[in-house]
Amino acid sequence: PLIGASEYGWSFVGAEMDAVALRWAKKLVVANPSVAGLIECRLQKSAMKCFQGIIQPGERFDLTMCNPPFHASAAEATAGTQRKLRNLGGKKEVLNFGGRAGELWCEGGELAFIRRMIEESVAFAQNCGWFTTLVSKSEHLPRLEKALRLVKAVEVKIIDMAQGQKKSRILAWRFGG
Repeated sequence: PLIGASEYGWSFVGAEMDAVALRWAKKLVVANPSVAGLIECRLQKSAMKCFQGIIQPGERFDLTMCNPPFHASAAEATAGTQRKLRNLGGKKEVLNFGGRAGELWCEGGELAFIRRMIEESVAFAQNCGWFTTLVSKSEHLPRLEKALRLVKAVEVKIIDMAQGQKKSRILAWRFGG
């Protein structure tokens, strides 16, 4: 959002479910006065919702973006970090990402989170042009594509990305209209 607002003049509504993370997001916006009127930060009160309570009646967004929690537990997140460190030849035993629990893991992990997001997106089809999310694990794509067929998304795109050895993808869908 900081880049989109400062470089292109786009406006954003950012959602956080953690009050501490929300305070930091607001501080980042205030620290960049040129974008202060373009970025609004809202608290998501439910860990089980993405859009409800954030998107208000009558609001219209061209696009939603999500960086979901990738892991199903703290132990899974720690194991993933240790695997990365071994692959890189590192000896540190600390997380390489300083995120809080809700940012790193949720019950059911990435797959469950994105499935809930897809199901909830139906209720906001008239409010959003495109829904997007990162998908870390390619093995989740067939089940996510099936979920999108079940909710009758009219268009689905998968955009592959790679940064160094890290491969991920963006899953995008829309309902039309």
